[in-house]
Amino acid sequence: MSQIVSWAELFPREFEEKLKACPVVYLPLGLCEPHGLISAFGLDTFKAEFICQETARRTGGIVAPTMPYHIHENGPSARWLEDQVGALNPRLTSVPSNVFFQLYIYLLRTFYNAGFRTAVVVSGHGGAHVADLEWISFQFEHLTGMQVMYTTDFALAGGKYPGDHAGKYEISTFLYLRPDLVDATRTVLDDGKRFALDPSSLEATTEYGEEILNACIASLAERVQLLAASRGAAEDSQFLSFQTTEQFWDQIVQSDHRFASLQPREGQLPVSRGYRYKNSEFIKLR
Repeated sequence: MSQIVSWAELFPREFEEKLKACPVVYLPLGLCEPHGLISAFGLDTFKAEFICQETARRTGGIVAPTMPYHIHENGPSARWLEDQVGALNPRLTSVPSNVFFQLYIYLLRTFYNAGFRTAVVVSGHGGAHVADLEWISFQFEHLTGMQVMYTTDFALAGGKYPGDHAGKYEISTFLYLRPDLVDATRTVLDDGKRFALDPSSLEATTEYGEEILNACIASLAERVQLLAASRGAAEDSQFLSFQTTEQFWDQIVQSDHRFASLQPREGQLPVSRGYRYKNSEFIKLR
């Protein structure tokens, strides 16, 4: 069987063979956001892609095209950006939670209609939205019967490798994945802002990054094997319409679930008046 795992690179017959052998699809989620001046914007995306691709090569399954837009500037993230980035433009590839949630549901619909029995969503970007997406994933699984696992590299790495933002953990993974996109000689800005860089980044090493990513892949592979074993072969007859999907989205909007990414965390300082993301501090699903 072909060693290619990317959906975009597979021929129809190769796709069918892989689908029947292991009806699992992987969706890498990422974002472009500041990771200090020493690092390229796309760290989150590269992490997620690598973990999905290597796990698929080990366990089977197909890797869907990466979604490089994610939730950031609303809710708790608005204040975080003010504190960590300040007035400088963070150059985010972000969309509001409500837009992302609805698109996420349609991405899951795509996988279900393609015949997958299990969807494994791996995000390289953490935040308050994680709990929201876990809940939506569970609701979609209840609707369709397709297993949906939402996780992050931080969760996969476990307690042995404490996560951070642009610190020892993240910069180490980037040093391992793309050393050409890390330049430790680049320092803080003139105003002293670190552009969201954690001081522990000085401790980052390629070896530590390799350990972290190997741990993530091993953890995910174990979980995927358990999920795949609980489901049979892919089915061609299933189909979820636009209408049913929209009805499902309406149920999400009308639910009494408290979405963590729609408002600041309890006790969090309000965003300063006049800051670019002040209006993003509180948003609604519709």
